[in-house]
Amino acid sequence: MANMDTRLFEEKEHASLYQKYRFSLPPEMLKLVLSYLEEKKGKPFGLAADVGCGTGQTTCVLAPHFEKVVGTDISEAQIKEAKKMSSPPNVSFHVSPAEELPFEDASVDLVIASSAAHWFNLEKFMKEANRVLKPRGCMALLTYTSHLEVHAKDSSDNLTAIYREVEDALVPLGTVNIAHVKSEYKDIFDAISFPDKTRLVNKVIPVPLSVSGFIGFIESFSMFQTFLKKDANSAKELLRKSEERFLEALGASSNEAMVEIHLPFLSVLACKPA
Repeated sequence: MANMDTRLFEEKEHASLYQKYRFSLPPEMLKLVLSYLEEKKGKPFGLAADVGCGTGQTTCVLAPHFEKVVGTDISEAQIKEAKKMSSPPNVSFHVSPAEELPFEDASVDLVIASSAAHWFNLEKFMKEANRVLKPRGCMALLTYTSHLEVHAKDSSDNLTAIYREVEDALVPLGTVNIAHVKSEYKDIFDAISFPDKTRLVNKVIPVPLSVSGFIGFIESFSMFQTFLKKDANSAKELLRKSEERFLEALGASSNEAMVEIHLPFLSVLACKPA
C-alpha cells in the first residue's frame, strides 16, 4: 500500500487491522473492471497483477476470472497477513514495490490497484505498468472517496455528522498522498500516457457494518495510525467517544448494532495501445 518514498502500513498490528476491517472489492466494481477488460482486450484473461494488494482482499476476488493472480505490496507485514489467508491455488503474493514489479515485459492482462495508487510514485509506476502490460492490456485504479455517509433508519444525518467530525479531526494528519483522493484521482488520470482512458466518479455502493466494524475501519486509516503514534491517549479517546456517540444516535446499547456505509467509489480505467 506504500511506495518507496512513503512507507506506511508497515507494522504488524496495522496489517492485522487492515486484514480484519478493510473491504473486498465490491461486486459492482469488479464487474466494471472485468467488462472493461473484456471490451478492450477480450478473453481469455491470463495474468492479473494486484499492485499494492495489502492483505489480499481484492487479489482473491479476482481469482475466479484469471488463470493467475499475483498480489504485490512493499509491506512485508501486509504480505505475511495475505499469506495467512486461505487463497485459491492460482493466487500468490510477493513483497515488491509498485515501481519495480516482478513481471516480464508484456506479460500482464490487468494491472489493478484498489485504494492504493495514491501511495505510489506515479511516474515510476506508470512506466512499470506500461512495461508489464500486454498490448491491449488494461489498468484499473480504484478507490473510495472520503465523502462516505452512514445510514440507519432515521439516524442517518446524525451518524454522518458524527463521522464528519472524526474525519475533520484526522484529515490534518494525512500525507500529501491523500490529496490524490481529494482530487478524485484527476491527477492520477492525467499521469496516464495511454490515450484510451476514462475516469468514473461517485458510484455509491452500500456496505453493511456493525458499529464495532465501522470503528475498526476508522482505526485502519493511515491518518488514525499517525494520530495513534503522536498521541495514543487522544486517539483512543476519539474512537471511544465516537463509538459512544454512534450508539447514542442509534438508540442502541451494543456495538454489534448495524449501520450501512455508503461508499462513493471512483475508477480510472486505461487500455494500453495495441
